Amino acid sequence: MSESQACRMPDILRTESGEERRVGVEIELSGLSYGALVELAGKLLSGSATEASRYVAELETDLGKFTIELDSDPIKDLDLRDERLPESVRELGGQAMEVIDAAAEKIVPLEIVSPPLPLSTLERIETLCEELRKAGALGSREAIYYAFGLQLNPELPDLKASTLVRYLQAFSMLYDWLKGRHQIDISRKFTSYIEPWNGTYTDKLVADDYAPTIEQLMRDYLKYNPTRNKALDLLPLFAHIDSKLLAEYVEDERIKSRPTLHYRLPDCDIDNPEWHFSTVWNDWVVLEQLANNAPDLAELRAKFRESRKLSLRNLTQSWPDTCEQWLQTKGYV
Repeated sequence: MSESQACRMPDILRTESGEERRVGVEIELSGLSYGALVELAGKLLSGSATEASRYVAELETDLGKFTIELDSDPIKDLDLRDERLPESVRELGGQAMEVIDAAAEKIVPLEIVSPPLPLSTLERIETLCEELRKAGALGSREAIYYAFGLQLNPELPDLKASTLVRYLQAFSMLYDWLKGRHQIDISRKFTSYIEPWNGTYTDKLVADDYAPTIEQLMRDYLKYNPTRNKALDLLPLFAHIDSKLLAEYVEDERIKSRPTLHYRLPDCDIDNPEWHFSTVWNDWVVLEQLANNAPDLAELRAKFRESRKLSLRNLTQSWPDTCEQWLQTKGYV
């Protein structure tokens, strides 16, 4: 594997308890049947698969349990051959299910969901993506109705309010830069679940004197962003920290409690030979490094606040260009 395709590591590799930090990975794709994907993933990850339910397989590996599924609850739950149905319906159900399954596998993404992976094992995901591409996996650009993503669930070094603020500030300033690098396909540009945070909230967040308690941080965020549909979704993290407080603003059974951020922005462009999992991950590492460099974070905050003012300079130079130049000058990219 070339150096450009290697997964970089952030400076902070361990949590405050001393454990290696982990990250969950979710890969949406098409081009392979569900059965073929389960079989191939089993070979690539040296795991054994068991059927958990219809269109849901669990793959036990040395890295933990991967889940492979069709990403549609109505299709997964549909069973026209249920023994509780009349026999005449069940006789036709088999044929109907074949038609439904064939259509679903063409337009509904298949998804590989990893367990929390130690950061040092991420090259395994790089290899997995490359081998899936060679086997015919397709990503977002293949059809206008595809809007497939590659999602990351990075564990934070700790859950202190000051740490969260740094990461949130870094993301808010890098959002446009990250979107320019990883939002290739028009189908995902039109979706609502990769939106930036509310502008008023962002202005509050990047102020130099913003130093909330964890409760105030949650309330500030949820006042302006009470939805899962954000490019960096904080609701799983907030459910882990204080589920009762979260329930004051949002009730959604799809929210899964976990001590991680939920980064939803990047496309999955897996059939493109120039696209690599490591590229997505390495750009996240840029955010990691910025969040943990206080002088640079303060400097970029000042530039970001200035970019949000009405001025001739801001009319002639975009924030993504300014951000790219600054990152290059500082050696982040």
